[in-house]
Amino acid sequence: MKDWTAIRERYMKDELPVRLGGLAANLSRIKSFSANENSRETVASLIDESKMFIEWTAAQAEINTASVMVDMQVQLVLWQIRWDRIWKDDVERKQIAEKSGMWSKQILELSGLLK
Repeated sequence: MKDWTAIRERYMKDELPVRLGGLAANLSRIKSFSANENSRETVASLIDESKMFIEWTAAQAEINTASVMVDMQVQLVLWQIRWDRIWKDDVERKQIAEKSGMWSKQILELSGLLK
C-alpha cells in the first residue's frame, strides 16, 4: 500500500505548473503502459495516483483548468469501477490509452510549461 501522506507532501512542494506536469506525465504513462497487457496493475496504480494528484491540485488551479481536471477525475473513477472488464477488452484498453494521451497533452498545455 502506498504512503499517500509522503507522496502528497513531496508532490505539494512543487509549484502548480510542475504538479500539472507531473499529472501530464502520469497520464502519458497510462497511455504507454496500456499497450502491454501485462501492465494491468501498473496502469491501475497510475490511475489511482493521478486521481490523487487531481484531488491535491485542482483547488489551486484556475477555474477552467480545475474543471478539466475534475472531469478527468470522474472518468478515472469510472474506469476503476469497470477495471476488470476494461482491461480484458483490447478495444476499451486502447480507448483508455488514447484518452489518457489526449489528456496528457491538454494538461501539459494548461500547465504553461511549454511556453
